[in-house]
Amino acid sequence: MSHSRETRLHDRVLKVMLIEDDPVFRLGLVACLEPLADLQVVVQADATDKALQLLWELCASRDTIANQPNANQPNANQPNAKGNERAARSLDLIILNLDLGQASSQGVGLALCQQLRTQFPQFPLLLLGSTLELTRLAAAFQLGAGGYCLKGTGVTELVTAMRQVASGQPYWAEGIQAMSQLTRRSTADATSVRILPNETVLTRSNQRWLTWRRKLRRSGVGQIEQAIAELEIELQADRSVLDRLILAGQRRELYTARWLVNRLLPASDVLEQIETRQTLNVDRQATPSLAAEAASEATSNKSPSALTETIADSIQSPQSALFQITFTKLQGNLQNLTATALEIDILKDAKKRELLHIVLRNLQDILAALRSHLLPDQFETKRSAILHDLWQASVTDFFGKYYTVQVDTQPIEVVAVLLQDVAIVEAEMLAKIPLFPEFLSHLLFQTPLTIEEATYAVGTVEARTRIELLLQNVMIQIANAVMQPLLNRFGSVTAIKQTFYDKRLLSNREIERFRNDLSWKYRTQRVFAEPTAIFESHYSLLTLTENGISKTTIYAPRNDELTELSGLPFLVTLILEARDAIVPRVRTAVSFLGRGIVYVLTEIIGRGIGLIGRGVIKGVGNALQDTKPKRSERWR
Repeated sequence: MSHSRETRLHDRVLKVMLIEDDPVFRLGLVACLEPLADLQVVVQADATDKALQLLWELCASRDTIANQPNANQPNANQPNAKGNERAARSLDLIILNLDLGQASSQGVGLALCQQLRTQFPQFPLLLLGSTLELTRLAAAFQLGAGGYCLKGTGVTELVTAMRQVASGQPYWAEGIQAMSQLTRRSTADATSVRILPNETVLTRSNQRWLTWRRKLRRSGVGQIEQAIAELEIELQADRSVLDRLILAGQRRELYTARWLVNRLLPASDVLEQIETRQTLNVDRQATPSLAAEAASEATSNKSPSALTETIADSIQSPQSALFQITFTKLQGNLQNLTATALEIDILKDAKKRELLHIVLRNLQDILAALRSHLLPDQFETKRSAILHDLWQASVTDFFGKYYTVQVDTQPIEVVAVLLQDVAIVEAEMLAKIPLFPEFLSHLLFQTPLTIEEATYAVGTVEARTRIELLLQNVMIQIANAVMQPLLNRFGSVTAIKQTFYDKRLLSNREIERFRNDLSWKYRTQRVFAEPTAIFESHYSLLTLTENGISKTTIYAPRNDELTELSGLPFLVTLILEARDAIVPRVRTAVSFLGRGIVYVLTEIIGRGIGLIGRGVIKGVGNALQDTKPKRSERWR
């Protein structure tokens, strides 16, 4: 998947503009990029005025030529028009030195970054710098910069960052790593928010951040609520079945959006208390943005410690971006496109989506709890406990802690019964979720992701693509594990069927057929599919696509598991190995015999038949010739 994206990106040359006042570094970077066929520095500038002038000239030449009547036929009296148009239209990336002007104590890099994002937002922007100053990093992120790299970054990683930002993807690997390290080391100090019994202390920057966040939340929730109210009115009107289905789907999407806004931007009780007691003197008529506040503090050389928590929330971590992408995909089609049955297939579409949302939310909560309690080397030993907690929380939230059904006139608490099957669920499903410790370590501590015998840095396209696959597989497998004990314990209970099951699977016959399909899947996976995957060194993952849930594979050496196989699964691997050893030879022998048969049929038998046929035809022709009367005899 990532390879196809890179292939499309490399089909054309990426035109780059470099804004750098150090001539040695500028010359060295151009020389490093020169051997690469897909990257070319076409414009260079060493100062703010020159950079803006060149960009305005490029955009002006593009607009002028685009407005000409015959834009595809440049005038012969304008020899540079075509070149300017090509440069303007194909400028794919701007690289800016964030330390621009520091040699003259001007520090104009951040200001130029703001100008570029304001005046030329169509051009992706990658920043370079000599330090990881967190205040400037947060300001650049808020202004809309696409990524940041240190000047000492290796050429390979720098080229990856350039390609990624040019393709529209952010690259904040080094900034996120620095932030995570500082956040883990930092403790609560006088610059953080403190709630005391009779007093509330809030710094100016944090108070502005909370105000901005509250306004953003109120605005978003208000718009969503208004749209929901309008849809409710539309649904009450007399409409066709198709229109009502469409409107109901739109309402469901708005409910989901409201949940997401409340989740990402929770209400701030601190700010509400402060405003109620009127202990702060804030000018709410003109509240500056976080980027402007950070930029002013950066230019005045203030300490960044007061903004540590704000920056941690501002710079989008791989975890938050990953969960947003997955949440968006859950709004699409969830049809099972694999060749085998899934436990969640029995659910209604709404219930299936609700269950996956619950698993995703619980996984996010567990990750937040793990961040401050475990180290990366402890994930392997705590793997089972973490998955057990995730499964148990998902079961409880989906069915309800006190959900009760009547079975043989006796009330039974569903969750309490389902949790009794924990041993079966762990052995058959949770223990088989692959690469879970690597998944946790990459998200929580930004360790490079090692997968398919390759290592990918945090923030790269390759790492994000593969970690997204792992997250989707974990989410779907946990959802299947939630439904597995329900089908065993309460598969035919009427209340369960009416509440959760798809209407096509309500009859006892369909339910038993579905359970038989699942039983057959468990047997074939245990005996054939899993040994084959171990022998072929790959894992099967369930992923979300535009059309539904599909299956993909990733390569992974599984030699330890191969040595532990025994019984029938081990016999399957021997059969596969024997087949690999015998089939090529059999094919060679069959091919040789086939060529020999073809030779005999065509060269010997075919030619013999041909000669006999020609002889017969010649004999018949001679006989006919002899039976014809001569001309002299006919005139007689």
